[in-house]
Amino acid sequence: MATEMQKLVGTSEEDDDEGLEMDVKEEDDDNDDEEKTMSVPAMAGIDGGMVSTSNSQFQHYQQIQEPVGNQGGARRCRPLEEKERTKLRERHRRAITARILAGLRRHGNYNLRVRADINDVIAALAREAGWVVLPDGTTFPSRSQNTRPAGPPTPAVTSSSSHMLPQSPASLRGASSGYRSSGEYNACRLKSVYVPPGSPYDVTSSTRPRASALIGDRGERTDNHPLMVSIDTINDKQVIDLPTKLQEQDFAGTPYIPVYVMLPLGVINMKCELVDPDALLKQLRVLKSINVDGVMVDCWWGIVEAHAPQEYNWHGYNRLFQMVRELKLRLQLVMSFHECGGNVGDDVCIPLPHWVAEVGRSNPDIFFTDREGRRNPECLSWGIDKERVLRGRTAIEVYFDYMRSFRVEFDEFFEDGIISAIEVGLGPCGELRFPSFPVKHGWRFPGIGEFQCFDQYLLKSLRRAAEVRGHALWGRGPDNAGSYNSRPLETGFFCDGGDYDSYYGRFFLNWYSRILVEHGNQVLSLAKLAFEGACITVKLSGIHWWYKTASHAAELTAGFYNPCNRDGYAAIATMLKKHGAALNFTCAEFGMLDHHEDLLEAQADPEGLAWQVLNAAWDAGVEVATENALPCQDREGYNKILDIAKPLNDPDGKHLSAFTYLRLGPHLMERHNFMEFERFVKRMHDSLVSNRRPTKSSQLSFLLLDEARDASALDLPEFSPSSGS
Repeated sequence: MATEMQKLVGTSEEDDDEGLEMDVKEEDDDNDDEEKTMSVPAMAGIDGGMVSTSNSQFQHYQQIQEPVGNQGGARRCRPLEEKERTKLRERHRRAITARILAGLRRHGNYNLRVRADINDVIAALAREAGWVVLPDGTTFPSRSQNTRPAGPPTPAVTSSSSHMLPQSPASLRGASSGYRSSGEYNACRLKSVYVPPGSPYDVTSSTRPRASALIGDRGERTDNHPLMVSIDTINDKQVIDLPTKLQEQDFAGTPYIPVYVMLPLGVINMKCELVDPDALLKQLRVLKSINVDGVMVDCWWGIVEAHAPQEYNWHGYNRLFQMVRELKLRLQLVMSFHECGGNVGDDVCIPLPHWVAEVGRSNPDIFFTDREGRRNPECLSWGIDKERVLRGRTAIEVYFDYMRSFRVEFDEFFEDGIISAIEVGLGPCGELRFPSFPVKHGWRFPGIGEFQCFDQYLLKSLRRAAEVRGHALWGRGPDNAGSYNSRPLETGFFCDGGDYDSYYGRFFLNWYSRILVEHGNQVLSLAKLAFEGACITVKLSGIHWWYKTASHAAELTAGFYNPCNRDGYAAIATMLKKHGAALNFTCAEFGMLDHHEDLLEAQADPEGLAWQVLNAAWDAGVEVATENALPCQDREGYNKILDIAKPLNDPDGKHLSAFTYLRLGPHLMERHNFMEFERFVKRMHDSLVSNRRPTKSSQLSFLLLDEARDASALDLPEFSPSSGS
């Protein structure tokens, strides 16, 4: 690979043998040995095989050769002239090398030693392109093969049609592929090399080289990079062609989709104080510099109403919102009526209010309960929505009083348009679902979870529904539905032809899912009253595992009655439309997961689930926003989000209304990750992204980022204020 790279950049055989940082004296000594074996015809044959860097240098060669050929005694002067010429050439080459290394360190964040040579540069580029470079120079794809090759890697994999297939090792984080079935993925796997079909954001397959070795920004796969090469194999030798520069998808004129960034979970502490406001301000300025539209903030019930009923403390949030307004950013706010801590991604612990916990100690049935009687204090059971068990108030009244207090406290921010949306928490993690897969109770992916309806209030509702139906014996939960980590085929309820599709099963699942929809309906009725005129959203999680089975067991235990013969999301979309609420769907990164082995084993289909949910919402006239549920920091992940945010071939022009990135932290502030995020923001807005010289706004963001990138999440050094945009 090193030889091919040197051919690309135009190095000669002499450059291959000499180090870029070799001392001039050592090179002069080598020239004395060269004179003993160098012949006049070799110097005279420059036109035939040697390449001159300039016309003047070629004339200099001729001037040296003439006295050598005509005068035998002039040979003694030649080493002196040759040494002078070598010194000039070496100084010129060192100057160029110094500029190259300085540029790589400054703009590419390459970690090169001070006296780096051409091998160090090639190795760094190869590693950033996704290859492994051993100390002895052996180079091979990092993850495209299961084991390290014993010899040189195979140049490419050929198909029966003799055309070269584009290689795409998993380590090359390139442009995403479009949506495809698992069968299409398997059809594209050859000898452990994953070859995805073309993405709508890549160039078309007709213009793509037959096999690509790509070097992009920091090693990213970029189809329009000028160093992209095609490799053909002829007589066991590789022939490299340089194609013309290819253009990237132009997003100019596409819908403008706002991009928000979630703030850290612990940005407000348990005393309702803003944590390290100076450091946070600097991070917000960095976001503003790349035209991020705003930020999302959790307003924790456990912090604001922590100590006594209807005693609210909004002090820290007031200071935070003022800071956001001064930067001309907007706010998405979450009414978080759930506990923080114990779930994936939770790095702080924020329990429910202390006074609620005291009520729970005397009456544990206010929490969701499984068949074994285990309580889940993550959020309140929906069975007490209309039960006055919270110091004389129902759960619905508690939620309404909290939201009304918020509206009164921050009315000016609503009037100024700083608050763009209010997300109302409706369950665990703020999502509209039953807490069917709690990690604290031992659940592990891809377990089906358990039904959460065994507190006294929900059981009373179930018995009442069974009596109305005329089958009092149905007033119980299933006893053959397995445990948290069961598989569908291991249970009598969820297996093919199981009880989920019996008369009792259909009755129970109808009741269970109706409890979910009714809870959302009641809370949104009061939220619409409290936040009159504001945009209200509801978060819905993507339960994609076991989606390819008949029962969709994981969705059923979460409250989504969505087996293969029924649409379980239409009723939710209709309820949202009734209240004019938007949907925030948290399965945006489904395209990054659909080829993982663990998901194949779980018969998951994130893509199919996502399109079912989105189409159910769009068919009901409900706007859809989304956020990533897993960390996303590379171009492949961002392109997957763009695929769903702006479908290119949708005749109805459907698209997302907003996207929220999870979340602000030190990883996002790393230079390369932040550059990819800035590129993604531009494409979500409507811009054509250029890989050429950075714009003034980009240079400003780099300046701010350089001041903040080496700090931890909320521990950044001081730097001067900036206007941002």
